[in-house]
Amino acid sequence: MIDDETQKDEATPEQDQGDSPAGPVAEDAASSSQAAGDAPSSTPPAGEASESEAAAAGGEDVEESGEEKAEESAAETVEPVAEKAEEPVAEKPAPKAEEKPKAEEKKKDVIPGADLEPIAVEPEERPLSAEEKARKEAEEEERAQREAELVGDAVEEPQAASRAPAKLEGDARYLATGKRKTAIARVTLLPGSGKVEVNKRALEEFFPRPLHQTTAIQPLVITGYEGSVDVRVRVHGGGISGQAGAVRHGIARALTEIDPELRGELKRRGFLTRDARAKERRKAGLKKARKRPQFSKR
Repeated sequence: MIDDETQKDEATPEQDQGDSPAGPVAEDAASSSQAAGDAPSSTPPAGEASESEAAAAGGEDVEESGEEKAEESAAETVEPVAEKAEEPVAEKPAPKAEEKPKAEEKKKDVIPGADLEPIAVEPEERPLSAEEKARKEAEEEERAQREAELVGDAVEEPQAASRAPAKLEGDARYLATGKRKTAIARVTLLPGSGKVEVNKRALEEFFPRPLHQTTAIQPLVITGYEGSVDVRVRVHGGGISGQAGAVRHGIARALTEIDPELRGELKRRGFLTRDARAKERRKAGLKKARKRPQFSKR
């Protein structure tokens, strides 16, 4: 019996040590669990959980009942508004929407005021003074003179050409001298068929350019003697243009000897006037008549 009791006493401290660790070991385990971040369980008791669930279920029922009431009130308010909106829409005629673009197109195409007739407003003419009347008359006279000068050549040439040329005797010779610049032409007119010789050469050969040809025989064309007389010319000095002008001057002078009445017509056209324009002579110290050498300061 003694042996059994002693065995039990020895076994109890070991069991006690295995079931609950010692004080310092327990403290170490608790501190390690806190360091690892394990939060203490916060589970409410069973009685408290049942009460919270019941309250939540009651709140849901209240919310559902409030939502149903709001939906019913909204449906009541929406129904009359929809009816009111539908009634005037059915009454409005649809064609008005189609008429608007047509009216806009008409406005764009038609110019405003195109159908209106213009009103002619006559300006009030105030009485002119004596000075204004005189000035107006003078302007009209000058305009008429200018028009007559411009159109005079075309109008008066047929009148001069329509004049019958004088008949020349078979042995008649009419001599004259014409000058232009430094050219001198001695002209002889005699009865013939209108042949023109210049320095024993044909007119077309001596004056190749048509301008010089027309210039030389212009007095014959105007007076109408172009096909009734022959012309022989001896010309020297000057250039081709000066020689053509000298021939014209000599022919005009010779025609005045045939018919003195032609003088007025030829004078008016400037065929009898000696054209004294010539090149100015060179001066000493200058390059030409008036051109000076370039001035150099240094």
